[in-house]
Amino acid sequence: MPNWQAVLLDIEGTVTPISFVHEILFPYAREHVNNYLSQHLQQPEVQADMQKLREEQASDIEELRQSTIDSIDTIVTYVNRLIDLDRKSPALKSLQGKIWRAGYEDGSLKSPVYSDVVDAFERWRDVGIKINIFSSGSVLAQQLLFAHTDAGDLTRYIDQYFDTSVGKKIDPQSYLAIAANLSFDPTRLLFVSDVVAELDAANAAGMQTRLCVRPGNPPQAASQFQSITSFESLQ
Repeated sequence: MPNWQAVLLDIEGTVTPISFVHEILFPYAREHVNNYLSQHLQQPEVQADMQKLREEQASDIEELRQSTIDSIDTIVTYVNRLIDLDRKSPALKSLQGKIWRAGYEDGSLKSPVYSDVVDAFERWRDVGIKINIFSSGSVLAQQLLFAHTDAGDLTRYIDQYFDTSVGKKIDPQSYLAIAANLSFDPTRLLFVSDVVAELDAANAAGMQTRLCVRPGNPPQAASQFQSITSFESLQ
């Protein structure tokens, strides 16, 4: 029996291949943002994203010489610029989640998960280990990904989802906040990620950690963290 009571999992490079996010999801959002906004711009939740994007742009010193967001074309230009810069913009993540929702619902998108994931989820559930997710993607995007996998709907296994509204993934305070939310002592939580900087933060918060090494993941600098290549080793 593991000496941890809950797992906290990264998604990209841990549960699903990095290639799915960068080669499928991000291009899909870029390709469909114009059409999605044309159809849904007047919806209150989309208007809220637009207002947040305007606020982000107004506070971004690099954007001072750019066109202000006052039309679908200028929204698309700004969104694409944020994607190119890989900005962890909450408004961008929220809008992308809505675009992906439409793609999942019409069958255009299906998320791959590594072959060991479902067996691990079932094993952990059977022994009472809580399964939680922490990703830079929005909670909506996380829920959609797990609801539409090539192994079926996996949301029944997930207890809680956390995104960067709780804090940055490289900030120890984020992990303390998650532990408090889950009502667990941090030492009873196991965080699994493919990024050493995130593991450093979780470790500083007192969590147990594992470095996930999957095919296609960027190499990480030598680290103190025990590495795994499959969830099968997390018994």
